[in-house]
Amino acid sequence: MLVQHSFGRSAERLGDKEALIAGQVRLSYAQLREHARSLAAFLRVRGVLKGDRVAMYLNNRPEFAAAMLATLECGAVFVPINPQTKRDKLARLLQDCEPRAVFTEWSLLSTLTAVDSNLAGLVCIVCTGTHPSGSQTPLELAVDFAQARASAPDCRPEPSGIDADLAALIYTSGSTGDSKGVMLTHLNMVSAMRSIVEYLRLRESDVIFCALPLSFDYGLYQLLLGFEVGATIVLEPSFAFASQAMDVVARERVTVFPGVPTMFSMLSNLRNLSQKDLSNVRLATNTAAALPERMILEIGRMFPQAEFYSMYGLTECKRVSYLPPQELGRRPTSIGRGMPNQELWLVDPDGQRLPPGTTGELVVRGSHVMRGYWRRPEATRERLRPGPIEGERVLYTGDIFRSDEEGFLYFLGRKDDIIKCRGEKVSPREVENVLSTLPGVLECAVIGVPDALLGQAVKALVVCRAGCEYSAKDVIRHCALALEPHMVPKHVEFFAALPRSPNGKVNVRGM
Repeated sequence: MLVQHSFGRSAERLGDKEALIAGQVRLSYAQLREHARSLAAFLRVRGVLKGDRVAMYLNNRPEFAAAMLATLECGAVFVPINPQTKRDKLARLLQDCEPRAVFTEWSLLSTLTAVDSNLAGLVCIVCTGTHPSGSQTPLELAVDFAQARASAPDCRPEPSGIDADLAALIYTSGSTGDSKGVMLTHLNMVSAMRSIVEYLRLRESDVIFCALPLSFDYGLYQLLLGFEVGATIVLEPSFAFASQAMDVVARERVTVFPGVPTMFSMLSNLRNLSQKDLSNVRLATNTAAALPERMILEIGRMFPQAEFYSMYGLTECKRVSYLPPQELGRRPTSIGRGMPNQELWLVDPDGQRLPPGTTGELVVRGSHVMRGYWRRPEATRERLRPGPIEGERVLYTGDIFRSDEEGFLYFLGRKDDIIKCRGEKVSPREVENVLSTLPGVLECAVIGVPDALLGQAVKALVVCRAGCEYSAKDVIRHCALALEPHMVPKHVEFFAALPRSPNGKVNVRGM
């Protein structure tokens, strides 16, 4: 089965049902299918072939879904790129993936023009949105989205491909040129979709809210999961105006609310949230980063009718684990155990498998594990290593976890982020969990900084709620009550907000 087949089946069954809602735009499954088919025909005429890459340099809008489905219908590979990506990084990504076509917005076309030297292989640029008044089209290849659909021949591309073919190339977040293209086959993506649908128990009747960037795999999969079960997806451009976004949640009677820590933190600061009718939300999820226990309790108050799933995953295999809602009370800081149709275990530095109740690097085995990194054979060999069956490869995540005796996992940090203080290892996550229990702390991060005596010293980066004032001594004293001496921060710095990567993760490396 190919990724687009789940959408096709839903469109056959539920043609008149709303597939996408985005502001005033409401598209049925049948309408979205026709948009995708005409775009696929247009791409074929322009010379997009099986295996070619097609970039999606778009915000959250229905055209993203149509372009993605059209690309897959051609047997091509879609490449989502965050529309906030700046010129230099965009140039690196385009040079790396060499797209044959780009879907973008008229307002973003000037950024593409600035990296024109990296677009030698392009056959077309399809633009949507409002054409800037009085401006000239800066590239001869640019064509309007509606014009592309209208000019397409009345034919369907011949279906082609097998599930071992590449479906997507998704770049990991990296701000200094180290972004790697994760190669995902149709089998990888379909396997992940089916496992997630199974444990979340998604339904055809669901209305899924998506303010997460579609260029981020957590956002992208809201589309794919919705299409898999025939649900309706409500696209929101962003979550910058949280109160307005929650008005949409209430008005559209959203049943599934996927979030990240930043979004839940913003909601906790909304004074009028209790006035909004969120009673239809039956399911809330979190990934990207673990939530402190205090925030999990607040989410329960925000969505009193909802089950909450704390999850963990990474682009290289989409999703790894989830914590069943009934376990929240017993182990609120755990990210659960493995999802269906995969195997996972922890290993020591020598690669030896560890028993439950130990700490080590997480290894994942399953059909959802990536093909490898695009044009990065050395990086691929580092992450994909021999598995238990001759000839197979399993994913070494680079993430350090502790497991309890029942196999539930607790994230401790990236292997490269573990702090070595006084010759002992310090998990940033364990210190952050303690910091988050200090009343008034909105968010925090912990890093290691060079220290002549200690090797590395623990440094806490703290954001406090407005009106809440702490000194560094207050924070250190609080940590000393709960942590071993070598884990207590030596340095504390306060911020108005912590820097984040385009997908919403806290990014404090190099601070």
